[in-house]
Amino acid sequence: MKNVTFRQLRVFTEVARHLSFARAAEALHLTPPAVTMQVKELESQVGLPLFERSGRGVSLSTAGEYYLVYAKRLLATLKDADDAMARFQRLETGLLTIGMVSTAKYFVPRLLARFREEHPGIDVRLQVSQNREQLLDLLHANECDLAVMGRPPKELATRAEPFAAHPLVFIAPPDHPLLRFGHPPLEALAPYPFIVREPGSGTRNAMERFFKEHRFAPRISMEMSSNETIKQAVMAGMGLSFLSLHTVGLELRSGLLHLVDVEGAPVMRSWNVVHLLSKLLSPSAEAFRYFILEEAEAYLVAHDTPLLSAGADR
Repeated sequence: MKNVTFRQLRVFTEVARHLSFARAAEALHLTPPAVTMQVKELESQVGLPLFERSGRGVSLSTAGEYYLVYAKRLLATLKDADDAMARFQRLETGLLTIGMVSTAKYFVPRLLARFREEHPGIDVRLQVSQNREQLLDLLHANECDLAVMGRPPKELATRAEPFAAHPLVFIAPPDHPLLRFGHPPLEALAPYPFIVREPGSGTRNAMERFFKEHRFAPRISMEMSSNETIKQAVMAGMGLSFLSLHTVGLELRSGLLHLVDVEGAPVMRSWNVVHLLSKLLSPSAEAFRYFILEEAEAYLVAHDTPLLSAGADR
């Protein structure tokens, strides 16, 4: 495998990411035949098929699954080398990869738009993980420069810096009986079903800690891995839920959902920007880290305060 190129590895990992030659070609700005050729050349060098082809679909072969681990390591090491050289030159250019939990997608893109206005030479890739556990896998594999998440990981050696408050709230449909009470105790929620995030998500962990502290056992009727699906279920009158305030801003402003001003709520947590201690940040990553520590809190306070005030006044 002495003649394997980094270009071939990039193409291979992109096909493995999408399990589609056409989508990989689109992401890499190549033609599908060029992608196919690169993969065939790599398979020739390896001496084994890396993908199993069935009609128009592809999947990783057993050898491909193993090879993907090493390909990602090699590409991550190359990026670390590029970042180290960029630090010597103080270049704010190149690719910045930001991983985040799904809840952060409701505000991080807006912050990134402002960041790009100040740093137009930086290309940004967002890696949205369905939950906290998936994001930890990205960090562990060195597949993102920085991560935006709630509870800092204890499983990895990281530097975690809090940058803003993260309110988590109880929500209900507009006609729910609980909304007739100004400030109901937590026990008032006992008769009603709850629609909650799946185990492993930061929101689920925060909810469980809050309930444990108050010795309250909710009636969990459904578990879902999508904030959007949970909101739709609550709006349909299927139950109450506990979500990040950032995820429900549009629905609260339009009256499709209401806050339940439960005693002890909102539950306040913190947002953190995180990176591996072993990772040497590139100038572009340092620039975004500095930006989010300086700018994010004021932005989120400006968007969260009206929502919380409206919930308290209702």
